[in-house]
Amino acid sequence: MRKVFLGISLLGSTIVTYAQQPAKKPLDHSVYDSWQSIGTKLISNNGQWIVYAVMVQEGDADLVISNRKTGQSIQVPRGSNPVITEDSRYVICSIKPLFKDTREAKIKKKKAAEMPKDSLAIIPLGQTGIQKFPGLKSFKTPEKGSGLLAWLQEKPADTAKNKGNKTPKDFTDADRADDDKTPAAGSESGTLIIRQLLSGREDTIKNVKEYVFSKPGNHLLVETGADKKDSLSRNSVLRWQTATRKADTLSRGNTDYKQFAFDEKGEQAAWFGTSDAEKALQPFYKLYYFKPGQDSAIEAAGKNSSGIPANWTISSNSLIYFSKNGQRLFFGTAPILPVKDTNIVDFEVAKVDIWNYKDDYLQPMQLKNADKELKRNYAAVYYPAGNRIVQLGAEDLETLITAAEGNSTNALGYTDKGERVPLQWVGRTLKTAWLVNVNDGTRKKIKEKLDGQFFISPEGKYITWYDLVNKQWFSYDNNTGTVVNISKGIPTKVYDEEDDHPDAPEAYGIAGWMANDAAVYIYDRYDIWETDPAGKKAPVNITQGAGRRDKIRFRYLRLDPEQRFFTPNETLMLSAFQDSTKYNGFYQQPLPGKNGKTKPLSQLVLGPYTYSDLQKAKEANAYTFIRSRYEISPNVFAGDNIAGATALSHTNPQQQTYNWGSASLYKWTTFSGKPAEGILYKPEDFDSTKQYPVIFYFYEKLTDGLYSYQPPAPTPSRLNISFFVSRGYLVFAPDISYENGYPGKSAYDYIVSAAEDLAKKLWADGKNMGIQGQSWGGYQVAFLITQTNLFKAAWAGAPVANMTSAYGGIRWESGMNRQFQYEHSQSRIGAPLWDKPELYIENSPLFNLPRVTTPVAIMSNDADGAVPWYQGIELFTGLRRLGKPVWLLNYNNEAHNLVQRQNRKDIQRREQQFFDHFLKGAPAPQWLEKGVPATEKGINWGWDLQQ
Repeated sequence: MRKVFLGISLLGSTIVTYAQQPAKKPLDHSVYDSWQSIGTKLISNNGQWIVYAVMVQEGDADLVISNRKTGQSIQVPRGSNPVITEDSRYVICSIKPLFKDTREAKIKKKKAAEMPKDSLAIIPLGQTGIQKFPGLKSFKTPEKGSGLLAWLQEKPADTAKNKGNKTPKDFTDADRADDDKTPAAGSESGTLIIRQLLSGREDTIKNVKEYVFSKPGNHLLVETGADKKDSLSRNSVLRWQTATRKADTLSRGNTDYKQFAFDEKGEQAAWFGTSDAEKALQPFYKLYYFKPGQDSAIEAAGKNSSGIPANWTISSNSLIYFSKNGQRLFFGTAPILPVKDTNIVDFEVAKVDIWNYKDDYLQPMQLKNADKELKRNYAAVYYPAGNRIVQLGAEDLETLITAAEGNSTNALGYTDKGERVPLQWVGRTLKTAWLVNVNDGTRKKIKEKLDGQFFISPEGKYITWYDLVNKQWFSYDNNTGTVVNISKGIPTKVYDEEDDHPDAPEAYGIAGWMANDAAVYIYDRYDIWETDPAGKKAPVNITQGAGRRDKIRFRYLRLDPEQRFFTPNETLMLSAFQDSTKYNGFYQQPLPGKNGKTKPLSQLVLGPYTYSDLQKAKEANAYTFIRSRYEISPNVFAGDNIAGATALSHTNPQQQTYNWGSASLYKWTTFSGKPAEGILYKPEDFDSTKQYPVIFYFYEKLTDGLYSYQPPAPTPSRLNISFFVSRGYLVFAPDISYENGYPGKSAYDYIVSAAEDLAKKLWADGKNMGIQGQSWGGYQVAFLITQTNLFKAAWAGAPVANMTSAYGGIRWESGMNRQFQYEHSQSRIGAPLWDKPELYIENSPLFNLPRVTTPVAIMSNDADGAVPWYQGIELFTGLRRLGKPVWLLNYNNEAHNLVQRQNRKDIQRREQQFFDHFLKGAPAPQWLEKGVPATEKGINWGWDLQQ
């Protein structure tokens, strides 16, 4: 079960033999399942241990635990969901059942209770051995505490088999260790085992439904269910104490408990509970509160409590949390809703949706969000010291954001109520914000009808917003009420310079705040500016213009998830991306001290790679990250510094046996004279004396991903780039910039000009070029084949064919109307249909179908929630009516992008057959040549080649 891997260096004489290397084989569809990727990755607080999962696309994953000091690693087969304890002594994880066992159980249609179960694994770091416990439902460790673990088992643990462990102390109620009854294990309950990791001592609590550790691990809240065999048994809430290993009953007798919470110190606790019947149509919950010194929890709030609005109640769907100082307890309330009349016979009632032009939201959006709206609640706060409740939120103030982790008197409240109808054609709403006093619930209006977003500073001294119309950042002083334009002194644009939509550009964003709300750091395209929220100091470019000078985009990386603000002299870790080279890397930028002087920026790494998931050890200068490029599979790196980090993993060694490829930046000039660039992917065995068929794949701009790894995988329907490149295709991914009102013409300008430029190369087969795109890319495919016969084959996934019919449709995934897309967003028409009908017609492929000569395959699925699938039908039936070669794939009950893996595998096979036939002259499969009759659906897939 334990494998040790040693890094071995062979020194001495090297014998070199020269032999002709066998040709590498092309990728095929059998490679997908075993192709590896890096999953969860962790670094221990002391920096010595790196834990990461090596995933496969389908099958059994492995968890690897690497010791940076010794270079040794252990492998935990099927390890998942790892946690490294705070003291860096243990790794806790679940172990998944064998993939083949789960698959077999699904084939046999076994019930959930009969399915293979997870196990728990405890791995002591730096020691040998691993302990496993079967029947795992869940496990938890304290966020800050060490040496403690709790897990829920499907059945009561048989601890007699756990050699060396003390027999568990068993609690079923307060301080009761003599109850030998075994509660009937319900579907939602199990046996909770609490283990002292160092000593191995265990305690158990039976029939547990939920459990929550306090942050320091000094207490554990446990919800137990009633024992159906014991008429005196009741649902209970217990507080288990780590120091004494005893459990006290804090509440008993309610039929349900929800949302358990501790304060920061793990002393105060709160939750919701109801005594209403389990099948009650509308159970009413109460807020329960406990603090040390009480015999049990008290009812802090209920629907009739002072401070709760009339005809309102406690919402059990709201979160409960204490302020950092423990003086406030936040929760949610909601109006009491009418309940369904159970006396009405269902089959005699009309089923109707009523659309009203005055509704805030369209009916489809209301229906989509109905459950969310039923659970909507409004912020309230309970003050334990004064035993009082203050209602903060209201139906005209739906969102409330506290500051200083709940310690501040100030909070930000805002709503877009009354401004939602334009969402239909604008795609966003105007918001009104208030400064809310958390002590008494009073509020002061700050700004009305903002086209933008509001934020509150970490300590609650300021509220900031970005105004899309004015393209500036503003701050509001919560003490003086002064409004300041804090970005007007920045000489560069703080909004997207490259935005090409018919709408106001978005801001680049905020990097963070200085301690005590002394400064706010704003991004421009490349650099970071320190601005004064009080407006008294001029902005300072803390990266000293290096970003704009070298065309490098710097963005702050928060390596400490608990960090809320910066401190003077702190060194910021920045991600870096260079526009011209597409290089990625990391820089460090020290912040000014009290003297305010800027400090030099330092480069750590910048090169032709993609970096992701950078982490730093909490208590040491140790780092881990993932590095890759198109030619190199992603691997885990670790080191005492980023530049000197070394690889720990070596994923996909089998890649070396396949004809892989390369990715390079290719530049040309468009028909309109604009400089353009794209990514050219070539096979590894590329020979400039040969000619290769070309597939163009496009969306909007893709060159930022020049160094991204492209694993061979069955994709949701976009092009499987590495697969086609390996099999002797060139793949070209051009960037496209758009002119408002002319998205189709813009696509033509970039894509066709690129194709003609590539066709001039002796190694590019200009007579065998194809195009492939999904969604917006699918639309562009459909448009291009009406404008040129340059391409010999086309594949369009989820295309819009007719902008006039698509304009008023619904995005069923969200319930939103599609008008905003054409007027303000991706479709880029910039006007309503009735104002510019000529643009909708000009940009719609449907109206030019007679000009099509290119064979085209369409994927359009009947459960597409983004593009109405009738758009694919309009394209198909139009081309079919004209006798054009066209095929349509409808994956039943599938979404905009394919979700089910078997469907993804299917479309990859068909894409290969399609392009191989039209671009390489391979025989056509049956589904292309003859089709597959509905009577043979599920029997004959039509893959057989027709000779």
